[in-house]
Amino acid sequence: MFTSTIQLYKTAYTGLSKNSWYLSIVMLINRSGTMVIPFMTIYCTQQLHYTITQAGTIMALFGLGSIAGAFIGGKITDKLGFYQLQVGALMSGGIMFIVIGLLTHFIALCIGTFVLSICNESFRPANSTAIAHYSTPENQTRSYALNRLAINLGWSFGGALGGFLASFNYHLLFWVDGCTNIFAAFLLLWLLPYKSIVAEKKSKNTQDGTSPYRDRIYLAFIGLVILFASCFFQLFTMEPVFFKTQWGFNERLIGMLMALNGIIIAFFEMIIIHKIDGKKHPLFYIVMGTLISGGAYILLNLLPVLPVSGVIVVTMITIGEILCLPFMNSFWISRSNAQNRGAYAALYTMAWSTAQILAPTLGSQVIYLKGFGLLWTIMAVVCLLSGGGFYMLYKTVKVRA
Repeated sequence: MFTSTIQLYKTAYTGLSKNSWYLSIVMLINRSGTMVIPFMTIYCTQQLHYTITQAGTIMALFGLGSIAGAFIGGKITDKLGFYQLQVGALMSGGIMFIVIGLLTHFIALCIGTFVLSICNESFRPANSTAIAHYSTPENQTRSYALNRLAINLGWSFGGALGGFLASFNYHLLFWVDGCTNIFAAFLLLWLLPYKSIVAEKKSKNTQDGTSPYRDRIYLAFIGLVILFASCFFQLFTMEPVFFKTQWGFNERLIGMLMALNGIIIAFFEMIIIHKIDGKKHPLFYIVMGTLISGGAYILLNLLPVLPVSGVIVVTMITIGEILCLPFMNSFWISRSNAQNRGAYAALYTMAWSTAQILAPTLGSQVIYLKGFGLLWTIMAVVCLLSGGGFYMLYKTVKVRA
C-alpha cells in the first residue's frame, strides 16, 4: 500500500518541465509570506477600530485595484512578454506591503491598498502566460495545479505563521509579506535569468489573436466565474470575522483553519487532477465544485459552534476549490493561443478581481443589515445558480464540439 501510494505521487508529478518547477518554487517563496490579506479585515476592525463597512471598503478597493492591475498586466504581457512584468510586480508589491503597514489613516490606507493591488495583480496574467509557455497541452492542467500547489503550501505556512504573528503584533505581517515578495523577485532573476527567456523565443507566431471580448462562450464563462468567486472569497474575507466574532475563535485557531485549506490542496490536488484530468470536460468538474462549495456555506447556519465545524466547512470549500480552479485554468487556456494569451489571462484575472470587490462589499452590507445567517444562505443560493449556469455552458460546448 505504501509503495503504491508513493508511486501514485511520483507519477502525478512526472513529466513537468524544469522551468515549471522553477516558477512554482518562486511562487512558493512568495506565498509563504501571504498573511496580510487573510487578516486584513480583522486588522482593520480589531486594531485600527474601523467599522465592518470601512473594512469592507478597503477590501473592495483591493479588488478594484486588482481589476486595473490585471488589465494592465495582460496588455504588457502580450506586447512585451511575461518576464520583466513578473519581476517588477513582485518588487513593487513587496515595497507596498511594507508601506501600507505604516498607514493608519483611513483614506491613506485606502489609497495604499489600491496601489498595492495594482502591483500585485499585474503579476497574475504574466505568471499564467509563463506557465502556459513552459507546459505542453498534455500537462497544462497539472502545470497549473503544480503552481497552485506552491501557492497553497505557501498559504498554509503563511496562514499559520500569520495567525501566530498577529497574536503578538499585526505589523509583523506586513514586513514578512513585503520581504518575501522582494526575495521572490530576486529568486526569479536567479533561477530563470532573462537571457534564457530570450534564447527560447521562436519566430513570430502567426495564430489568430482574436480578442477574448469577442468570444461569447468565454464571456459567459467569465460571468459565472465572478458569481462563484464572489462566494469563494468569503472564505478569506468575512468567514474569518465570523469565526472571530460569532464563534469566538482566537487568531491562532483561525490561522490554522486558513492553513487547512492549503494543506488539503498540497496533499491531494495533484493526485486528484492526475486521476480525473481528461476523463470529463473541465466544465463538468467545475459544476460539481460549485455545488459542494454551496453546501459548505449553508452548513455555517446549521453546525454547532465547535472547531470541528470550522474544519468541516473549510474542507468542503477546499474540495470545491480543487474541482473548480485547476479546470477553470484549463478552460480559459483552451480558448486562447500564444498571440492573445495575456488578454485571456487578464480577463480571467479580472473576473476574480471583480469578485474581490463584490465579496467584501456585499458581504459586509448583508452582515450589517441582516447578519451572517442571511449572508451564508445567499452564498449557498449563488453557488447553486452558478453551478446551473456552468452546467448549461457545459451542454452548449459539448453540442458545438
